[in-house]
Amino acid sequence: MGSNVQLKAADAHELQAYVAKPSGTARGAVVVVQEIFGVNSHIRSVADGFAADGYLAIAPAMFDRAQRNYEAGYSQPEISAGVEMKNKVGWDQAVADVAAAVEYGKSAGKVGIVGYCWGGAVVWASAARLPGIACAVAYYGGSIPSLVNEKPRCPIMLHFGEKDHSIPLEKAKEVAARHPEAVTYYYAAGHGFNCEQRGSYDAAAAKTARERTLEFFRKHIG
Repeated sequence: MGSNVQLKAADAHELQAYVAKPSGTARGAVVVVQEIFGVNSHIRSVADGFAADGYLAIAPAMFDRAQRNYEAGYSQPEISAGVEMKNKVGWDQAVADVAAAVEYGKSAGKVGIVGYCWGGAVVWASAARLPGIACAVAYYGGSIPSLVNEKPRCPIMLHFGEKDHSIPLEKAKEVAARHPEAVTYYYAAGHGFNCEQRGSYDAAAAKTARERTLEFFRKHIG
C-alpha cells in the first residue's frame, strides 16, 4: 500500500520513511513513530491503517542514524539490540527526525504524531520541543516518566497498560498527575498491547485505544 521516500533532517541527515497515502483527499497527516524494532511489518501496517482512515501516514526510519534498513522482531536478543539502537540515536536526533517527517506531512494539512513504546516517549519529547504539531498520542511510552519535566505544547493523549512492567502504573499515574492537561487512559493490558505480533497483544484494549486515538485526530487534525 505504501512506498518509501527520503527525508532530510535539519542537521542534513537523510533518512528513509515509509509513506502510506489515503485513497481520497487527506484529512491531514499522521507521523507514526516506531518502537525499538524499526519500521517493521507491524509499523507499516499501522501506517496503512491510518491511511485507510483518511490520513497521509509517515513512518520515519528513526534508526537510520545508527543502521539503515533496520527491522526486527520481538525476541529477547532483538529487544536488547533495539535498546542499543535507541541509545545510539538519543533524544535530540530522534526529535530532529520527527521534525523532518512533520515537515513532509504539512503538504496534507495539519500534522499529528503517534508513537509506540520508545516511539511514545519520542512523541512526548517532540510534542514538548517542536512547534507546528496539531496533537500527539503516546502508547506506553516507557521513558515518559524520565521526561516528565518537559511540557507538551499541543493536545496530547496517553495510553498506558495497567500490567505494563516497563512503566509501573504508579509512574504512569505520576505523569498524569503532573500533566492534568493530558488525556490519559489505562487499560487492563501489558506493554505492547497494540501490536498483534506480540504475545502481550490485547485485541479489546487495542480496539478501544485506536477508536479514542482516531476521535482525537478527527478533533485536532481533521
